[in-house]
Amino acid sequence: MDPSLYLDRNTWVHRLDPRTKMLLLIATFVLAFVFLNPVYELVILALVVFFGYLAKVLSNLRRIRFILIVIAIFTIIIWFIFGGGNLGGVIYGISIAIRIDITIIAGMIFLSTTRNEEVAIGLVRLGIPYRFGFAVSTALRLVPTIASTGLTIGQAQRSRGLDLDSGNLIERIRKYVPLLVPVFVSTIRSTNVFSMALESKGFGASPKRTFYLQPTISWRDGVVLAVLVALLVAAFVLRAIGFGG
Repeated sequence: MDPSLYLDRNTWVHRLDPRTKMLLLIATFVLAFVFLNPVYELVILALVVFFGYLAKVLSNLRRIRFILIVIAIFTIIIWFIFGGGNLGGVIYGISIAIRIDITIIAGMIFLSTTRNEEVAIGLVRLGIPYRFGFAVSTALRLVPTIASTGLTIGQAQRSRGLDLDSGNLIERIRKYVPLLVPVFVSTIRSTNVFSMALESKGFGASPKRTFYLQPTISWRDGVVLAVLVALLVAAFVLRAIGFGG
């Protein structure tokens, strides 16, 4: 399994300016929390999934479908228990579960269509200090690195006879616990090497930075932002007049 999240596709979504995609991500989070009615939440979820279909990144969503289902089921159960065990608690739990899944799917689509370098540049273009943008892009790069290290160590242990696939879910999780130590040790070692590489190249020596990538706002970004503003206005108007509560 490829641990990398970014999918190189030739779509108009990938060609959007990173600032536009960041605003899309933030707006999606806002839309997810505007409504309380699960029906309205499902409409937003359908729009987000359709956007992922246009970006041709649904393969990444299939990779996390088990996580999305588990989160939804546990959220509904928890709200059913602590919500009085009635139908209202179930409905509210469904709404919260859809909200959480919307945010996760939107984040996955963003990471699947935006390279780490574009994330850093987009943050800088929005007025964020470069050091913070670089830290964010480095943290995003660290996730697939840890996943790749874990896969490598797991395969090495399988070759030595360790059975990681048998047993129930609890037993399988318990078998993966001893693998955490070498994963974290390897990650810390890689981070130390990375910091020395930054120091050797004079990171932070100059207050101004130059970038190889030069993203620009195009007419495509303008159309997407106009549609985004229209959706936000429509959502707030509907909520203000009593719909979606």
